[in-house]
Amino acid sequence: MNKLQSFGLSLGLSASMLAVSPTVMAAPVEYSIDTPGMHASVNFKIQHLGYSWLTGRFEKFSGDYVYDADTLSNSRISVKIDTASVSTNHAERDKHLRSADFLNVKKFPEAKFVSTTITGGDDSMQVKGQFTLNGVTRNMVIEAHKIGEGKDPWGGYRSGFSGTTSFKLADYKISKDLGPASAEVFLELHIEGVRK
Repeated sequence: MNKLQSFGLSLGLSASMLAVSPTVMAAPVEYSIDTPGMHASVNFKIQHLGYSWLTGRFEKFSGDYVYDADTLSNSRISVKIDTASVSTNHAERDKHLRSADFLNVKKFPEAKFVSTTITGGDDSMQVKGQFTLNGVTRNMVIEAHKIGEGKDPWGGYRSGFSGTTSFKLADYKISKDLGPASAEVFLELHIEGVRK
């Protein structure tokens, strides 16, 4: 066999192997939200009398998510929030927020969000799902984007996302009248996950 025939045979074998080899794609990756390390937060704000913003957060929550970089629609997220952990840096106000006037934590100690579909791209994604609060479950859309991903200094692998959404208090049977400027709550979510 001369060199030209040998080259042709090698080229043909390579082409055959490429034809039958499956395309390598990133598989969906499972993450746990890093609440133990406090690298995540669930924050909220609501207007006070229409003059300023009252801000707060939930100190205790947990969750998991799946992120598929190649096919975002394969991604999903689930988050549970301990409603009694609400904090606005004011003890008396927080006590009132835990009462039946607002979060009613004795009857409904947990809020949760479970995604149903995730669409868009890393820079702008729409996370649609169901949000349960005060015993009421309604559809919700979180506008989110990816912050980044990569190895951490402790041998793990992490990814992070941020998102915003809002809801009307009345939609979740929170009927306490705070005035028209305070009818809507805005949520801000910062999520960092550790690959399982």
